[in-house]
Amino acid sequence: MELMSSAFTLCNRLALLGWLVLFSYPLWPAPARGLVLMVVITLLCLAYVYFLFLGTRHDAEGEAPRGSFWSLRGVIQLFKSPRAVLAGWIHFLAFDMMVGLYILNDAATRGIGHLWLLPVLVLTLMFGPAGLLAYFVLRFFWDGAATLTL
Repeated sequence: MELMSSAFTLCNRLALLGWLVLFSYPLWPAPARGLVLMVVITLLCLAYVYFLFLGTRHDAEGEAPRGSFWSLRGVIQLFKSPRAVLAGWIHFLAFDMMVGLYILNDAATRGIGHLWLLPVLVLTLMFGPAGLLAYFVLRFFWDGAATLTL
């Protein structure tokens, strides 16, 4: 459990670094921001894969994930395992950051200024899909029906 607690802290700090880059995106030179985000997201993905598929030795007696993705009850059973919770958390960290990166890249192609994106990025950091929805709403009001495509 100690390793998983340390991994949780490390992954949160890595994600914070990535989000700091996203929040201050225009201030970073393009190669540097790309490199930092690639390294951060890759490390989060590696941690996720490790704890999901290879981390069984970190399960205490009776803590191995049991359940399935086929019902709510099955998912609840899965998340009774500390390792499954950690992997799930890392999944959120990596994918929410990728959504933030998508938002920044898409907004750049549409000419949406970075200051408009800051509240959307905060929402994405804290509530993932709600931030993406907020971005779609912003995009709709920014350039109208042309936003109906991804």
